[in-house]
Amino acid sequence: MTETPQQPVLSVVIPLYRESAHLSGTMKEIVDVLKSTGVSFEIVLVDDGSPDNTWDAILEQKKQYEQIQGVRLSRNFGKESALAAGLEIARGNAILVMDGDLQHPPALIPEMIQHWRDGAEVVEAVKRTRGNETRANRLRAQLFYGIFRRLTGVDLHGASDFKLMDRRVLDAWRRLCERNLFFRGMNAWLGFRRVQIPFDVAERVGGQTGWSLAQLIKLAMTAVTSFSSAPLYLMIVVASGFAFLALLLGVQTVYLKFSGHAVDGFTTVILLILILGSVVMFGLGLMGVYIARIYDEVKGRPRYVIAELVK
Repeated sequence: MTETPQQPVLSVVIPLYRESAHLSGTMKEIVDVLKSTGVSFEIVLVDDGSPDNTWDAILEQKKQYEQIQGVRLSRNFGKESALAAGLEIARGNAILVMDGDLQHPPALIPEMIQHWRDGAEVVEAVKRTRGNETRANRLRAQLFYGIFRRLTGVDLHGASDFKLMDRRVLDAWRRLCERNLFFRGMNAWLGFRRVQIPFDVAERVGGQTGWSLAQLIKLAMTAVTSFSSAPLYLMIVVASGFAFLALLLGVQTVYLKFSGHAVDGFTTVILLILILGSVVMFGLGLMGVYIARIYDEVKGRPRYVIAELVK
């Protein structure tokens, strides 16, 4: 890849939320590693509407490192949208995505760049261990990735947002104009020549995760419904199963009626009503989720709104 003064070789995109306390140390470690690679670079820091002084911390880092670009979103749009903002601003021949809490080890960056130079178009860091994550979070992650793989055919086990992409891959990603974003899945769907590097998730340098359980559930629903219509077909299978059961019960009821052995079936009727009612309501809710996704796409609202931009 050729380099011009206006276009750096590498763009590093880092979405941030409530990470002002440790941003200085994080930037020093990342910049030191980037300088050791000998490539020209820029760092795009995206403040996702943080309630603390993350934006002020970004401005301070800008004074120290001229390679930094700062983006402040007008409110908290979520990590996926903040990531999209950074990716659409990045100018490099290669684009590296990583978190700002050093759970994605900067020490892997030189190896990722080398794989890219050797012809890989996507270099993705895959979690070998998940660090000090709680057992409950591990089980939730395994459950989600298992369901996602079965419904979509895309295996994201161990996947992370820590990736280096060629400009061709980014340009292809930017043509995906979806409002409901799931970067890991979208990146996997694109294909291209890929290389995986295992890594151990490090401890956060400070603060706590910005993801609540409700946000994780929402992201999981977005991921599944954005990549597969299988849940709708699954509801057809479930409905067919209950229709077959109803047919069997109907045949049994008619037989008992004409054989004179009819018995009181009040409990059975109540149970069937409760089960069928639950299935119907679940099916309606599932269709509502897909309709909501369609509604969001049809509205065509922007993925994010930028309040400030410093270069």
